Parts: sequence; C-alpha cells; structure tokens
Amino acid sequence: MQTVYDYIREMENVHGLSKHEQFVQGFLNAVDNKILSKGDMLPSVNNLITELGFARETIAKAYKELISRGIVESKNRIGFFLAKENTRNQLRIALIIFAFDSFQEVFYKTFRNRLGKQTHIDIFFHHNNIDVFESIIDRVRGKYGMYVVAPIPHKKSAAILNTLPKDKFLMIDRHLPLATDVSHVTQEFFQSSYAAFAQLAPAIKNFKKMLYYHRPNSDTPEEILLAFQKFVKDFKVKHAILPEYIPGSIEAGYVYFTINNAELWMMLKDAKHKKLKLGKDLGILSHNDEIVKEIIFDGITTYSTSFEAMAEKAAEFILHRKKIQETVPTILIRRGSL
Repeated sequence: MQTVYDYIREMENVHGLSKHEQFVQGFLNAVDNKILSKGDMLPSVNNLITELGFARETIAKAYKELISRGIVESKNRIGFFLAKENTRNQLRIALIIFAFDSFQEVFYKTFRNRLGKQTHIDIFFHHNNIDVFESIIDRVRGKYGMYVVAPIPHKKSAAILNTLPKDKFLMIDRHLPLATDVSHVTQEFFQSSYAAFAQLAPAIKNFKKMLYYHRPNSDTPEEILLAFQKFVKDFKVKHAILPEYIPGSIEAGYVYFTINNAELWMMLKDAKHKKLKLGKDLGILSHNDEIVKEIIFDGITTYSTSFEAMAEKAAEFILHRKKIQETVPTILIRRGSL
C-alpha cells in the first residue's frame, strides 16, 4: 500500500515543480486517494527530512501552506494532524483551450457557474500552436488538481497529454485517441457535418454552386473538409474549396459555407451592401451557433454542438469524479439564410 511519502516522491518525476510544490501536491494526492483520514497524525518534520531528503525550510513552508488552506492543523508540542479529508474547496483547475471565441466563452461561463466558488479556474490559450501547447502543459503539470484540455490534432499531442495524471484529466471539444482510456466530453465532426450537409442538400441545389472556405493549417477540423468532399461527390453538387473569403466577392446564386466568424461577418456586410437577400439570392451556412446568429438577417443557418451541455457534463465530472466518455450531439438549426 502506498504511503504519503510515495505520493510525494511521485511528484519528483513531474518536470518544473519545486520541492515545496512536490510536497504540497503529493500530500493532496495522498489525501484524495484516502491514504490519510481526518484526525490522523502526520509525519514530523524530522521524519520527512529522513524519508525524503528535503530541507527543513522546505517542509516547514509546505506544512505552513497546508495549514493556511485548512487541510492541516498544528497542535503545540504534539505535531501535525489532518484537519479534513475534503480538499475540493481548494481545487484549482487548469482549463486549456484554443482561444476565447464566443462559443468557448459560453463553455467557460457555464463551466464556472456550475462549479461554483469552491474552485479556482486558470485559463490558458494554445491558439492551435503545438509549441505553445507543450509549453503550457509543462508549466501547469503537477500544479493543479484537475486539467481540462481541448487538444490539438498533432502527432506530438498524445505524448504531451500522456504526461498528465489520468484521474485528473478531462479532454473536451475534440477527441484525440490516447494510449490509455481517459475521460472526455467532446464533439464529432465528420458524420455530423455530412448529416447536416445532406439535410440541406435540397436547399443547396437551388443554387448553382457551393463555396467552402477552408483555411489550411488553421484550427478548422480536417474532418469537416473530408465530410464536405464526400457530400459534394455523393450528391453531385457543384462546388469549390477556397482558402479564404475575399472581401467584396459575394455574388448571387451561390451557397457560402465558412467556419470563421470574421469571414461570416464580412459576407453579411457585403450582402447588405449589394442588397442581396439571404435564402433567396444566395445561401449562407455557418458552424458553431451563438445568439447573434439567431438574431441577425432573419437568422443564420448553423450546425453546432451545445457548448452549454459540454460544459455542464465537464463540471459534473469535476464535481463527482466519475469517469465519462461522451460525445455531445451536433444538431442542424435551420434559419432564413439557407
């Protein structure tokens, strides 16, 4: 059976942790894994020096932090004792996502509100850059009670994510297969995109061509491109795949599909300037729904997962620590633009 010393020693293998941080995180891990019970007498400073080889000042500083957090209490001339087993009101969460887009803001607000004040959330943005992603993981590893991560589809990502403790790791948004089973609350892109395109096929065929703006080397899921290619082939839809929307280029007779909101706003601006009516003169399809797309131009047709539902399920995992492996459904929302 593992001891509190073993849990502290495990932290020695975590890159970037000071001795003080190793002690505190290892101690909390021991409490979370029921190695210690409320009221248990804890190892003395001298015993910890002998077992771990840590400096007296390091151990004293670590105990002082645990006392300030209400987890350990010191009884004069007797020693240190575990004050409580519940460390969750001190839970710190590292939330690692792409950027603070509107739909990710919805996720964050729902996630934060569901967890309440007993948790502290630090947000990190990787911007789909694998070097930034790796640097963030190196920096946060071992310093948080939970890691909620939207991964990058990259050949190095699995190895990077495998360095996180599996019982404290939740994958969100995109699913990335790892060597071991981990909890995830994610969305699916290929089948859901194809299904949305197929449902829209009669409306799309009312126009002469469908244009999909796909930015290579961006955060756009490659599965959406593959689904689009299969759809236009299966349904014999005239199409073009373009790298970006050129401002002012919008024309009647086409269906425009973009995942990039900045491109969408420019398309709408150009359509208004040219007095083109959405749903009649041209069609527009967008990905990832949000409130503004419901309101403007009699509504923009989208297909989207529910980031509120994703956040709710992620928060449930944090609160109850029950393994979850779930794909949040994607639905097509028909509005006036197509």
